[in-house]
This record gives sequence, C-alpha cells and structure tokens, in this order.
Amino acid sequence: MQAKKIVLLCILVFLIALPSNAQSEVDQVGAAIQRYIDGTSYNDPELIMSAFYEDADMFLSKEGQEIWLMPVKEYASRFGNAEKGKHNGRTGKIISIEQQNDIALAKAEIEIPASSMKFIDVFILKRLSGEWKIISKAATRIE
Repeated sequence: MQAKKIVLLCILVFLIALPSNAQSEVDQVGAAIQRYIDGTSYNDPELIMSAFYEDADMFLSKEGQEIWLMPVKEYASRFGNAEKGKHNGRTGKIISIEQQNDIALAKAEIEIPASSMKFIDVFILKRLSGEWKIISKAATRIE
C-alpha cells in the first residue's frame, strides 16, 4: 500500500511539473517582449537591444511609404537622446503569445498618448543559445 502511495505521489508531482515547464517558456518569451516595452518606455537602448537578436530588422509604418525597414540598432539608438530611466509616456501591453518548440509569435499594443498614436506590434522570436530573442518585428499604426 505504501509503494502505491509513493508511485501516485510521483505521478502527481510529474503532472504538476509539466504545465510549469511549458509555462516557463511562455514566461521567458513574455520577458523578452517586456524588456522591449520597458526599454522603449524608459529610454533605455541597452534594454531594447537585450530583447533582440543583434541583426534583427523591423518592418514599420511610415506615412507615404509602403514599408519602412529599420535595423534594430538604429531603432534602439533613437531612444538614447532622452533621459534614461525617465518614463516618456509610451506604454505597452502584451496581447498574446504563441510558442512552439524554439519559435514564438507575440503581439503587443503600444500607445503614445501625447501623440495620439496607437500601434500593434507583431514579434517573431527564436530561442537562441537558451535565451528568447526577437528576430523580427512588424508594426502598424491603428486609429
């Protein structure tokens, strides 16, 4: 009888651990997106870069251009001219995350109230050397 209890306890612990492993991957993806959001909200180019694969490109919206391609290094540098650590009014929230094996797709809503702008950002992420990195971002402005 005691052996059955031990086996059942081991099975229960194993089943409880399964969702937490899967969840931890999603949490890590979310942490990468949150670094991007925090870096852009608090003028921190290094934090922005920490979320991205160093050669990532962004596909952005710009009036008069069908597509505006910008390397992440150039994008992050745009946040280096303001006071680092001071909130700039830009806010973001993660809307969704889908993760399969070593790739993930995430979506965030970004608002800049002072400019009456709102964007939807879509991110492609990949686990590289055990760490989740944004390898591409596309954004569109919404009304």
